[in-house]
Amino acid sequence: MTEKNYKLTKKDRLHVFWRSQFLQASWNFERMQNVGWAYAMIPALKKLYTDKEDRAQALKRHLEFFNTHPYVAAPVLGVTLTLEEEKAAGRDIDNAAIQGVKIGMMGPLAGVGDPIFWGTLRPVLGAFAASLALSENFMGPIVFFVIWNVIRMAFLWYTQEFGYVQGGNIAQNLGGGLMQKLTQGASVLGMFIMGVLVPRWTSMNFPMVLSRMEVAEQDQVNFGVVADAVNEGLLSGDMLRNIVSEIQSGLSVSTETVTTLQGTLDALLPGIAPLGLTLLCVWLLRKKVSPITIIFGLFIVGTLGYVLGILG
Repeated sequence: MTEKNYKLTKKDRLHVFWRSQFLQASWNFERMQNVGWAYAMIPALKKLYTDKEDRAQALKRHLEFFNTHPYVAAPVLGVTLTLEEEKAAGRDIDNAAIQGVKIGMMGPLAGVGDPIFWGTLRPVLGAFAASLALSENFMGPIVFFVIWNVIRMAFLWYTQEFGYVQGGNIAQNLGGGLMQKLTQGASVLGMFIMGVLVPRWTSMNFPMVLSRMEVAEQDQVNFGVVADAVNEGLLSGDMLRNIVSEIQSGLSVSTETVTTLQGTLDALLPGIAPLGLTLLCVWLLRKKVSPITIIFGLFIVGTLGYVLGILG
């Protein structure tokens, strides 16, 4: 077989790239992403193997079990394309070797994909787009759709090409603890960003009154003078400036000081209630409490808190 027959062109690899968008279209419980994987490999297999029996055998070995994060399957595709080229060229590469490389890469890459894409990138872009939408900007969903898909498709293409160029050396290049560092770094960044967003997207108010104290007359703004001046038509700019000055100096505008539970919590640490609720939900999830149970629990607690005047 000549080199022309077993060397994949950029056009061939682009065909594989476009088909890889449907990796999970035929997901199944037995072999998971195997059908989508085989579908993506078909253009390359048709180019590399002219014999019908060889094509059938190649397609059969790519219908074996495969499952990883859908976006990080791209470098595995690239490596597999290189291995198929070498096998088609007559090098001593058996089916078990190709399947072994796929299985060996899909596990570590899956652990990287979740924290980077689901745990970091998607929440950040979603929060940004939601901010635009809440300000009645119609660009919110459009920005999310465009940016997300540009990043996703660029990542798929360039990592597939990286895998294709590196070939069998990619497993070694991605070793040395790099996977673990990427996973840890993405997790830390994701948690940091979500922590910043907690008080922004979780609103809690505790209007329950803890205490009431009468304000001494000398510590109050004297609005009686203003009322008398209005009635007599003697209100002046100097009088208004004096009122503003008294308010700025710390005099009370009411006859009593009311201390609420919300004010006490804000004095301790602004946003401490949403943070505590978030940590409680995380703790419950780690204790294997069902998310549905947590949702209904929050609904019941919120309703009771409102009825009792604790929550507002």
